[in-house]
Amino acid sequence: MTTPLDARHSSSDVQDLFDALPDTVFFIKDRQGRYTHCNLTLVQRLGRKKRGEVIGRSPLEVFPAPLGNRYLLQDQQVLGGDPIADRLEVHLYPNRRPGWCLTLKRPMYTDGAITGLMGVSRDLGRPNSRHSAFAQLDKVVAHMQLHFETNLRTPQLAERAGMSLAQLERHFRHVFQLTPQQYMIKLRIEMAMRLLRGEGSIAGIGQRCGFSDQSAFARQFKATVGMTPSEYRALDERFGMTEPAPDSRMAELTG
Repeated sequence: MTTPLDARHSSSDVQDLFDALPDTVFFIKDRQGRYTHCNLTLVQRLGRKKRGEVIGRSPLEVFPAPLGNRYLLQDQQVLGGDPIADRLEVHLYPNRRPGWCLTLKRPMYTDGAITGLMGVSRDLGRPNSRHSAFAQLDKVVAHMQLHFETNLRTPQLAERAGMSLAQLERHFRHVFQLTPQQYMIKLRIEMAMRLLRGEGSIAGIGQRCGFSDQSAFARQFKATVGMTPSEYRALDERFGMTEPAPDSRMAELTG
């Protein structure tokens, strides 16, 4: 009979394994949300020199506010038994350009009780241009990038690609690691982060990026970036934040 993974390997073994993955952040936290394990990728992105500068601390102690509050709330959700899977997020670290990632967090159990959580955040990689459906999807993406502020519906995108809805969803994940809906959110938030560095009103920026009203814009921005648009603007003014590198076509559209 195969022995379960958690019976054969200690948390430290898993931590060491994730040390070899520079595009993935890995961590384990205790019931209070304090780091008990983390890979070197997280240590380096936090601008720390050794693991001991992170272990034993909470997100509030290693991330600037309001980012620390965002991760704390996530942890409380997971420690309450509600896991997070494939959540598209922008991660902001003190010593590197913001980047897109997919985050997974799940509770850890001991004798049926939740005693902590484990999580990974994987950087969003480049599209798989070798996939057989890449050319069809590239046309769809070009259309999304030109019309991201409009109410594009997935069935319309599938028709443009010459695929069924199921085929579009499946191939899109294989090529871009995202669903079409997540990709649209990515385009809108990238543009919003760019515009928030200017002087336009937050309500106007939300409308320009395709959100129906300011509250919808604020909710989606906070869910993705970890803070409200006004908090992001204040943080940018204080620290000189940079937005994630946009897709090439978006860069052409926005200068």
